[in-house]
Amino acid sequence: MEFYDPFAQNFCPLMPHISKNEAQFGSISLERAKFSLQTAMTEKLDLYDRKILTVLQEEGDISVADLGERVGLTSSPCWRRVQRLQESGVIRKRVALLDQGRLDLQVTVFILVRTSQHRMDWFESFYRLVTSMPEVVEFYRVTGNTDYFLKVVVPNIQGYDRVYKALIEGAELADVSSMFAMEQIKYTTALPLGLLTNQA
Repeated sequence: MEFYDPFAQNFCPLMPHISKNEAQFGSISLERAKFSLQTAMTEKLDLYDRKILTVLQEEGDISVADLGERVGLTSSPCWRRVQRLQESGVIRKRVALLDQGRLDLQVTVFILVRTSQHRMDWFESFYRLVTSMPEVVEFYRVTGNTDYFLKVVVPNIQGYDRVYKALIEGAELADVSSMFAMEQIKYTTALPLGLLTNQA
């Protein structure tokens, strides 16, 4: 995983501490540094850890007893492993996954944002603007011709229009383009644990 520094105009590896480039993000770097620590951890995961994570990705509310039975451990060592995975940040949180359609939030929009602004004060203002919008469920800085990528969930076109207007009124942007999802072909929150390289 790499981190893009718009001020240095280059890439640097994401490190488990605040690097010189990361420090340039000032007041917002605490939250980003916490995420960096979690994503950059190099703890070795053995077969039991991977089994536990595989089950929890599909059944987050499973009891410790049932989880232990599924992975071949008694309750106590299984619980200790889950606690360790939580404390280390491998397990970030356990949540309920809601059905978007049944909640009448059926419109998914992907918004591509370009800007000519790479100043610190602009970035902080844009960061606050986007993260304050509950409709924005994912927010990335990306490479290529686009600077930022947003995934937005709304009930209808009017809901999208409110987000669009908030963006163009709240930040100095060069271009905002949107793509509406016609059909969701695949969706999962489960990470591909079979690709892990940090295995004990």
